[in-house]
Amino acid sequence: MTGRPSRTGKAIRAGGQASAGDLLELVRSGRATTRGALQRVTGLSRATVGQRLDRLFRAGWLREGAGGPVESPLGGRPSITLEFDDEHAVVLAADLDTRHARAAVLTLTGEILAEHTGTLVIEDGPDTVLGELGHWFAALLEKAGHRPQEVCGIGLAVPGPVDSDTGRVVQPPIMPGWDGHDLRGRLARSFTDLTGARTPPVLVDNDANLMAYAEQRTGYPDCSAFVLVKVSTGIGAGVVVDGSIYRGIDGGAGDIGHIRVPEGAQALCRCGSYGCLAAVASGGAVARRLAATGVRAASGSDVRDLLAAGHPEAAALAREAGRRVGDVLATVVTLLNPGVLMIAGDLAGTPFLTGVRELLYQRALPRSTAHLDVVTSRLGERAGLVGAGALVVEHLYAPERVEERLLALGV
Repeated sequence: MTGRPSRTGKAIRAGGQASAGDLLELVRSGRATTRGALQRVTGLSRATVGQRLDRLFRAGWLREGAGGPVESPLGGRPSITLEFDDEHAVVLAADLDTRHARAAVLTLTGEILAEHTGTLVIEDGPDTVLGELGHWFAALLEKAGHRPQEVCGIGLAVPGPVDSDTGRVVQPPIMPGWDGHDLRGRLARSFTDLTGARTPPVLVDNDANLMAYAEQRTGYPDCSAFVLVKVSTGIGAGVVVDGSIYRGIDGGAGDIGHIRVPEGAQALCRCGSYGCLAAVASGGAVARRLAATGVRAASGSDVRDLLAAGHPEAAALAREAGRRVGDVLATVVTLLNPGVLMIAGDLAGTPFLTGVRELLYQRALPRSTAHLDVVTSRLGERAGLVGAGALVVEHLYAPERVEERLLALGV
């Protein structure tokens, strides 16, 4: 995958001895893909490089490249290229919304092998929702032709703030009954109980964070400051700086849906406060205004369907919502100075985007927007899945974690 910051380079420049994990990172990032290149970059001897690569080969994480030998720039015998073996394991990922969910089996490079979308109501609580996800995962593995034992980890995207250290959601406004719940343990147990496989690592993060992570890596790897705003039933933002998700102190970064706006002073938000942006400009807010006029709409996804059908009142309200969000984003853009601002979610169509641009460019200083691209999602509804899968892979194959896993494998 592209867009990954090189922790390995920093470790080597600091004078440390490059580990097997550092060598794997160099190969995965494409910085060094032959034994000779690894020696030059790390300063390790040929024998030491060989020993550490041998452990990675025995673990099944490295393989010789399909392209065969490459000519050495210094002459002499051609070198064998090395590459990460992305077929030795698979990842499970799920992206939860308020009324539906999406789950998939992915390769270690992010290719979706099997996928399922269905109704899962977040208000039914974590036990019910995560228990059902376990059934989805078991069926998807069978569909993809992979055994449960091949799963190296599970990634979960949820529509609420997450403490990344514990994997628990923290006071989520639209996830009643989920606050503080052990999501990692519950989902791991569900998977193990249904498949009989060992309990895999489970990583949990906010959906907008993971969407931003996926979109930046796959579409804008050279963008050092990237912001994604998801506008669906609620409103949230994901921020990626120098290739890493910025989460704040306890996972609350990007929760722009609960910034107070003057025009919402009388609007009650699901968080219990009045005047939040989400109370007046989210897909849920637009749905409520449409329902009040007799239009059948109960959620952001209903608004999305109306917009796709060209419903004029839905389009007008979406543009108005975009203007309100654009007003807030003027501050976000001024503060973060991103290169890309991506609009995603149920309302991410032309009317909403037009409204965002109207107020954003009107309220922000020209200096803040001179090098800004305002775009819509490239990955669409799969962004959360791809981001959740990437989160697992980057966690498990990080240099500092590779050594632990190799020792656990006995190599």
